[in-house]
Amino acid sequence: MSSKIYITGIGVISAIGNDVAETLASFEQLSSGIGELKHIRSRHKGVVPVGEIKATNAELTAMAGLGPDKESTRTALLGLIAAQQAVKSAGIKNIKELRTGIVSATSVGGMGITENLWMDYLDPEKSGPWLKYIEAHECGDSTEFIADALGIKEYLTTISTACSSSANAIMFGARLIKHGILDRVIVGGTDSMSRFTINGFMTLMILDKEECKPFDSQRQGLNLGEGAGFIVIESEKAAKGKEIYAELSGYGNSNDAYHQTASSPDGAGAFLAMEKALKVSGLKPSDIDYINAHGTGTAINDLSEGTAIDRIFSNKVPDISSTKAFTGHTLGACAAIEAVFSILAIKHNIIFPNLNYKNPMHELSFKPTISLKIDKKINHVLSNSFGFGGNTSALIFSRHK
Repeated sequence: MSSKIYITGIGVISAIGNDVAETLASFEQLSSGIGELKHIRSRHKGVVPVGEIKATNAELTAMAGLGPDKESTRTALLGLIAAQQAVKSAGIKNIKELRTGIVSATSVGGMGITENLWMDYLDPEKSGPWLKYIEAHECGDSTEFIADALGIKEYLTTISTACSSSANAIMFGARLIKHGILDRVIVGGTDSMSRFTINGFMTLMILDKEECKPFDSQRQGLNLGEGAGFIVIESEKAAKGKEIYAELSGYGNSNDAYHQTASSPDGAGAFLAMEKALKVSGLKPSDIDYINAHGTGTAINDLSEGTAIDRIFSNKVPDISSTKAFTGHTLGACAAIEAVFSILAIKHNIIFPNLNYKNPMHELSFKPTISLKIDKKINHVLSNSFGFGGNTSALIFSRHK
């Protein structure tokens, strides 16, 4: 059994950049990707800002190196682009040289296309585009699309646990390696924008009509986003002689089963997930240099997560910020996107600011970092991701020694 999990490749696409270099530049320039919805017909256009990727589906298809006949759902295309970047940065020339699998996460799946075709589906006289895309609705279709494009045959599976999905994909991939089932796994998640999710979150009344402000006492909700993040994880043996971006040193998942959409007020699930991640890593809370918080900007999440963080760290909280004010909340992809951010924090000794924060929450002991911090040695990053239904996950990334 492999005792360590090494990260040898990273890839990301979101509202702040189509790759790692563009993403870093946006952070350094404090440039948020939140803006007006452009690619989807919605009554909420101009009403709520979103973290939308600027490219059309046709442009994404070209970006992925595919011909127009290979155009797929937006979710699948975003995932493929990020996964391709991760594979390239890992220096993988032959995907079949090792036992390689993919664990991909999504919550939106292909509904960005199928939601436009359901009237055709209901009409028995029509046999139009829906025939091509009806199978793409379910979450596993994007995983199969990415796996086929990368040539992965050994193992593939899909995880969908709402906004903790890609954290659980990373966690499951690590377990596949630790138990000797695979040598290398491409793990991450992808989600695109859709009217269904926008309408659903509007119904929940948790979308901010301005740019979100996580951990601010005047916070009004979240901004939805889209994107994908993937990392390549390998066993010690498989990673020998390769550049190591970081180690996945700890992970934990729990479920407080408090409510279908709300976190428990005392942050019980979040506390357990962080506690488990620390136990797996063998680290103490004082060893953590930076927390990439789930930090959605909703009244319930920020209080619940903040309460759990105060409890774990005994009110001695390290630098902490939410990057969702840059990208929006990318749902099932957020944990993987923020995993890439956490790895970049370690690689470049950088702490990202919590944009739009002004007013402290009197319930919490800490204030998030509001300026870009550079040249600060970061050895361990805790990254939180919490999903509907109380599914809570925490990952710890550590500098490779």
